Amino acid sequence: MAIDLETAARAAAAALQAGRGTAADCTTLGWHRAVAGDSAAAAALFERALQMNPREVEAMVGLAGLHRAAGQLREAALRCDAAIAAAPGYAEAWLERAYVMAAGGVMDEAKRCYGEALARAPSHAAAHAGLAAIAARDGEADVGRVHARAALAADPANTAALAALATIELEAGEAQTARDLVEPALGPLIAPSPERMELLHVLGDASHRLRDAAAAHAAYARAKADFAALHAATFAGRPPHREFIDGVTAQLAALDCSAWPAPAASEAPPHIFVLGYPRSGNTLLENVLASLPGTAAIEEIPTLREADLAFLAEPGGLSRLAQLDEAGLAPYRQFYWQRVGQALGRNPAGLVVVDMDPLKSIRLPLIARLFPGSKVLLVRRDPRDVVWSCFRTSFALTNAAMDFTTLEGAARHYDALMRLTEAALAKLPLAFHEVPYHRMVQDFDATTQDICDFIGLEWNEALKRFDRTARARGVSTASARQVRRGLYDGTRQWEPYAEWLEPVMPILAPWIEKLGYAG
Repeated sequence: MAIDLETAARAAAAALQAGRGTAADCTTLGWHRAVAGDSAAAAALFERALQMNPREVEAMVGLAGLHRAAGQLREAALRCDAAIAAAPGYAEAWLERAYVMAAGGVMDEAKRCYGEALARAPSHAAAHAGLAAIAARDGEADVGRVHARAALAADPANTAALAALATIELEAGEAQTARDLVEPALGPLIAPSPERMELLHVLGDASHRLRDAAAAHAAYARAKADFAALHAATFAGRPPHREFIDGVTAQLAALDCSAWPAPAASEAPPHIFVLGYPRSGNTLLENVLASLPGTAAIEEIPTLREADLAFLAEPGGLSRLAQLDEAGLAPYRQFYWQRVGQALGRNPAGLVVVDMDPLKSIRLPLIARLFPGSKVLLVRRDPRDVVWSCFRTSFALTNAAMDFTTLEGAARHYDALMRLTEAALAKLPLAFHEVPYHRMVQDFDATTQDICDFIGLEWNEALKRFDRTARARGVSTASARQVRRGLYDGTRQWEPYAEWLEPVMPILAPWIEKLGYAG
């Protein structure tokens, strides 16, 4: 395949240099540059192809893939939609749209798009592999095996199908089988790639289950190094995400919020933010609350985007926020509720809205100012478990995910957000309640009763059926498999990896002490 593309690219380059090149030549050369990792040159060639022929669908799909790789999912989706409008029967456009939807966590739409690709090309290995991966994530072992085997029948080297099949074996308790599937497939993959990264994460999980901590750590470290290498160009010159958090903390320290209203009396229905830090149990709590009648939960949606851009992205933004009167605040509240409605697909009026996003802890000043009647649930977990889990977990591309590519980066990011959180809780008028993860999993009824008392909802047995809720509504965060299993105690998972955490303990020790995990 690589030889064919190389030959075609040489012919296309010659035609373009001779002045007789076509849109198809630009597209071919664009794909060649994209495969070589030269995204800028590839994008320029795809754009040139579209100037020559606005209906050059392969160029549209190529641009969509480049946008997706850069985390620009809206732009990627628009390119896919244009390609599908131009050529509804083109399976690759549906496939790329499925990839975009999966990258954004919209799994139902991703499944539909994979199905559309298969309707046009029934033996399409990548589409079968995509459905296998979603089935593996959702615990649908039989469906996953069918699609994984169909993918491997069409393409025995399909790494996504192998990873899905290995994940299914892993969830079935066959960790050694999973490792045996993955290890041989890694051999030919000598350079960083999404495929190698995915297999390395599965190898790490299998090794973890086999209690081979050294092999697990090595696999996770290689996977994170691949992630960093793949996205290095996108983030070149950008400061770490933790520096953005430090900037918000500095703004908060200088903020005069003495005139801000105190937390309002309980709203009916309540408006709830579930915050904390990634891998702390936020998805678990979200699905617990979503099990109550009349609740509508959304996960990790940028509901505060307009306020972010106005008050966090610009120097002095929080000072401007503090000076706004009610009329000035109203548009940002309206933007928020519009985004909530879009995420839910319905009018949120009359619903108990649960807005779950651990990194919205950065937005605590916005929440305090815009929604003084809201309730904040702050999930806490042993910092060692949190940082180790962020390091070992495969995240979608975000600014924060780049900080998680090393244990030191994850620990410093955690420290930055904890310092901001503590400053916000001390200074801002917020109605908040801390939810220790270990208490939630070890004394579920008492912990959830305390939560219900705080938010003003009546506790009932439905809370215990959160695993059914998670399966019914779907979970797009990295915690999907854990939440589907029901209640289990995930504390002290850091212990087998203590030697690798040792260098970051000076960063974490103050938080371990403060949060009560030193014993």
